[in-house]
Amino acid sequence: MKTAIIGLPMTGKSSLFTILTGVHESARVGVMEARVGVTKVPDPRLDALARVFQPPKITHATVEYLDFPAISKEALQNPSYLASLRVVDALAHVLRVFDDPTVPHEKGSVDPIRDLEDVDIELILSDLVVVEKRIERLEKDRKKIKSPELDKEYEQLMECKAVLEDNRPLRTMELSADDEKRIRGFQFLSQKPMLYVLNLGENEAPDLHAIEKKWREGALANRPHTGATAICGKIEAELAELSPEDQREVMSSYGLLESGLERLIQSTYHLLGLMSFLTAGETEVRAWTIPQHSKAVHAAGAIHSDFEKKFIRAEVVNWKDLVDHNGYAGLRGTALLRLEGKEYIVKDGDVLVIRHS
Repeated sequence: MKTAIIGLPMTGKSSLFTILTGVHESARVGVMEARVGVTKVPDPRLDALARVFQPPKITHATVEYLDFPAISKEALQNPSYLASLRVVDALAHVLRVFDDPTVPHEKGSVDPIRDLEDVDIELILSDLVVVEKRIERLEKDRKKIKSPELDKEYEQLMECKAVLEDNRPLRTMELSADDEKRIRGFQFLSQKPMLYVLNLGENEAPDLHAIEKKWREGALANRPHTGATAICGKIEAELAELSPEDQREVMSSYGLLESGLERLIQSTYHLLGLMSFLTAGETEVRAWTIPQHSKAVHAAGAIHSDFEKKFIRAEVVNWKDLVDHNGYAGLRGTALLRLEGKEYIVKDGDVLVIRHS
């Protein structure tokens, strides 16, 4: 899973990336190159299972973040910048909400709604260039040959063009599976799921959840494939330097139940429709990322392609039941441990043992 961190200058996006991944500014190669870093997905379920099985290895699911230079019309005309941005699964747009006179805003004032709309317009204009070029090519091709598929693509792109010319991102379109497949190869920027990361000031941290809710129900209400999460970059930088015990104490002083980075990762999972199932044994406890509503046979394929091809059954138990009964031995003969077939829909937190030929 690749998530691009984007935004205007002086929003705190690069600091957020460093806190998330531990990758520092010196790692950037070239002025238009994205920095790449990987972070573990926090999952207390793994720790609980590890206490039962005592394995030598604990493997968390991971998220890959790319920190892009400040987004602008010029940046989106750079082939390297554009190519790297097109291959990500989601965009995390860091919006500056904090007000700090020592950190000037390039537009002279702090206005996150304005910044949100300005960046969206740049993504829309970038997509419009791609759409218009392809329509021009299709118009020539359709004069030469009769092709129902070319006709469908032309109609689809004309619909996209109308949406973009109305200054609406393509993520607002309702697409059938066939329509989505038809335009998937264009990797449109404004079609990608968008997570707005509200970077608050320290004085706003105690109201973090209320501010987040206000945005979701206000400015971002009824926007498809869009999410929001609030953080305080200053507090996150402080937490990154502390032990887990001290982190909990600092978060408690602000009335926070979890770090902003944990919520950011969880929000990205939710936005992309992802979840984790687990495997647990004496050699390793591990989390695996799959789309929500995945079947057991596809979950098996996430572990190894041979498991999907030669799938027989999945032994399934909820992680909490496995912990509460101190391992598999305490579950034998109970209804909590069951065998499921390939059509079983895997649930978040299921622990699987795959039986295969």
